[in-house]
Amino acid sequence: MNSPPKYSRTAIALHWVMAVLIIGTVVLVWTVDYVADEHVRWVIDTHKSIGITVLGLAIWRLVWRITHRPPDLPGGYAPWEKRASGIAHGLLYVLLFLLPLSGWLHDSAWKDAATHPMQLFGLVTWPRIGWVMSLEPGLKESLHTLLGNIHAVFGYCLYVLFMLHVLAVVKHQVLDHESEIQRMLP
Repeated sequence: MNSPPKYSRTAIALHWVMAVLIIGTVVLVWTVDYVADEHVRWVIDTHKSIGITVLGLAIWRLVWRITHRPPDLPGGYAPWEKRASGIAHGLLYVLLFLLPLSGWLHDSAWKDAATHPMQLFGLVTWPRIGWVMSLEPGLKESLHTLLGNIHAVFGYCLYVLFMLHVLAVVKHQVLDHESEIQRMLP
């Protein structure tokens, strides 16, 4: 296997920290219906806290990506694979922003938002989006439902892109014998 140029340490750290956090939010969402009632609020609040953290890291990651050129793809990639990689990575970046933002909007439209302040990991009060909270209750409830559905659709899109990303890495690593995973390891 070749030794292609690697991503920077910062890019590698952001990639893996965000991957773990995103997987954590997915696990929390998948388990919320199965936890005892007294733990549901903790699960939801932790999901929200991780989502806001991912949004902050996504901003950092985008700035890093813009200011630091990533290594070129290995030479064995077909032109269509290079295009597909660029499109998939672009869509992943879009979802890194749309998922937390749609979740934040969804949470801000929650009918009980005013009486249940949002706390990041129970430590810091996080503001809700004021113009959403000030909407008429019926409209706000409709918006809450709509935004929840949009957030879920973005989540399913992320699942698909995540699986394609992993399958592409496995394909290049195992079938094509490219040093793909090594590019993103410390």
